[in-house]
Amino acid sequence: MSRQRIIAFLTALAVAVGLAVLVPLASTASAADCAAAWSSSSVYTGGQTASYNAHNWSAKWWTQGETPGAADVWADQGACGSSSGGTGGTTGGSGSCSYPAWVAGQNYVTGAIVQYSNGSDYIATHDNPGYDPTISTWYWSPYSCTGGGGTTPPSGSGFVVSEAQFDQMFPNRNSFYTYSGLTAALSAYPGFATTGSATVQKQEAAAFLANVSHETGGLVYVTEIDKSGNYCASEPYGCPAGTYSYYGRGPIQLSWNFNYKAAGDALGVDLLDNPSLVETDAAISWKTGLWYWDTQTGPGTMTPHNAMVNGAGFGETIRSINGSIECNGGNPAEVQDRVNAYENFTSILGVPAGSNLSC
Repeated sequence: MSRQRIIAFLTALAVAVGLAVLVPLASTASAADCAAAWSSSSVYTGGQTASYNAHNWSAKWWTQGETPGAADVWADQGACGSSSGGTGGTTGGSGSCSYPAWVAGQNYVTGAIVQYSNGSDYIATHDNPGYDPTISTWYWSPYSCTGGGGTTPPSGSGFVVSEAQFDQMFPNRNSFYTYSGLTAALSAYPGFATTGSATVQKQEAAAFLANVSHETGGLVYVTEIDKSGNYCASEPYGCPAGTYSYYGRGPIQLSWNFNYKAAGDALGVDLLDNPSLVETDAAISWKTGLWYWDTQTGPGTMTPHNAMVNGAGFGETIRSINGSIECNGGNPAEVQDRVNAYENFTSILGVPAGSNLSC
């Protein structure tokens, strides 16, 4: 007797004697539907779900801008399908756009479009071997799929520090250091004060401005007082603007010919031949400060940007800027001055200062 007939016979017999029939069901297991795609600009509270990288994620508590899988705030709810709901994809925050995630070390040609971990899209403006899209506008520019290339600098209202708060932080600043100059400079390093949660973004802005305040006496000095120092190191490109032309300028007091060369190359401006631009163009001046903050480790082990967004604390930003002189007991009074400014600025922005404040 065939298997099908045996099953039919046993079923009929069970019905005849009043037994419950347990019929094996066809397998219907499948991946859960994906929730709406995660967006870096959206706020999620505890229990809310979003999809990212073909998984559903549940927020444990309030979060904004913290990538599922990379932040402890998200709990993995398992793989999800694409039959309904969000795409669960790698393009959270891009609406109908779908671009591959940026991969460090992967070669990109001009015109390639990727999505960075902050949820924003970037287009390669020059061929590069996988440079970080938030490092320089020479290699990458912000991109909007709905309106083409998006290279317009953020407006003042888009910065986590308002103009009124900026004025409160620097009541006696030199008129050269304009708020509009700062906000215009933000386009060069779009990852600055936009990475991580809203609290982390404000902490990074406060940390940058606190160090800037210390370097410039509260944004009073555009150039260093003593300009007689020789900051012309023996480099292949020399010092075309003159031996004594590379003294400290701008919010981070950019010094030495090799720093002017490197900053200029990153920003697409010839600062080696025209170092005076750092003291005459407010946007370029602010950009040199952001260049150091986002790309240079100095005497430290990480960039100040990475120190703030990865939880190393304000003390590590001091180490990266002047740690060889001030940290490890070198000049505790100078360190404390920076810490005092940082605590003041985080208070103005309404966020905690966090831990690891000193170096």
